[in-house]
Amino acid sequence: MAAASSSPSPPATRTSASPNKDDLRPMGLKIAELNESQSELLSKLQGLKQDLQDWKSKLDTQVKTYKEELIELKKVLNTDLDELKSNFQELKTTLQQQQDDISVSLRNLGLEDISESSKESESEDTANVSGKTGPSFS
Repeated sequence: MAAASSSPSPPATRTSASPNKDDLRPMGLKIAELNESQSELLSKLQGLKQDLQDWKSKLDTQVKTYKEELIELKKVLNTDLDELKSNFQELKTTLQQQQDDISVSLRNLGLEDISESSKESESEDTANVSGKTGPSFS
């Protein structure tokens, strides 16, 4: 019986040694797969980083272009605004001159005195109407 008990021991040692070799092979494959996966992820990350840099560069270019366009539009608008101001000033001056010319013409014709006296009579009529207290009943 002693011989029977000693012979099972060596196969037990062999079975414990062989799973270590089997475990090493899958570990080596797993490490290789992980390394490959890591390489793929790094490659994808670098691609995404490059895409982001390209996108940023295009965006910066667009922003610069839009800023330049806005500056140009602002200049044009300021020029148009100055022109409008000038035109309105000329119009105001022209209207004032025409008003002055009409006043001079009326004075020359003697109509201004008539218009002034009619204004005075209108103001007197207004004063009389407001000055009355109403009918008196005595």
